[in-house]
Amino acid sequence: MNQGPGGDRDEDYMRRALELARRAEAEGEVPVGALLVLHGQVIGQGWNRPIAAHDPSAHAEIMALRQAGARQKNYRLPASALYVTLEPCVMCAGAIIHARVERVVYAASDPRAGAAGSRFDLLPSDQRFNHHTWCEGGVLGEEAGQMLRAFFRQRRQTPRHSGT
Repeated sequence: MNQGPGGDRDEDYMRRALELARRAEAEGEVPVGALLVLHGQVIGQGWNRPIAAHDPSAHAEIMALRQAGARQKNYRLPASALYVTLEPCVMCAGAIIHARVERVVYAASDPRAGAAGSRFDLLPSDQRFNHHTWCEGGVLGEEAGQMLRAFFRQRRQTPRHSGT
């Protein structure tokens, strides 16, 4: 049971993020989903879309931040919480810091590229930034991890065509 500040609500929001991750997977993208919550309301959501969008920055977190910024008519999103199924990478951590997101809750750790302590430690402890984001990992981490492992296992077994 999650004992962080959001308790059961964290798990509820993470379940919604996992639904978005399934949407990414159905589109052939790495299954990562994210949603941004402000005062109990979802103000942004996203799922991985770099392949479909031909955009290396179209990670789930970035998509959720873009939608939330447009809805709030502000690039700063203080007092918000981001729920994401995979630990944010360095690019996403930078966007989270610049958006002034208060809190990040992620499911699975990313030992290869995670920027919340697994590989890099930008969220929350890099004191060089003027904004610090509280982080918690492992909320429904096993479920998210299983989804990611199954996706990559399937991808390794599927032959790819050369020249595309």
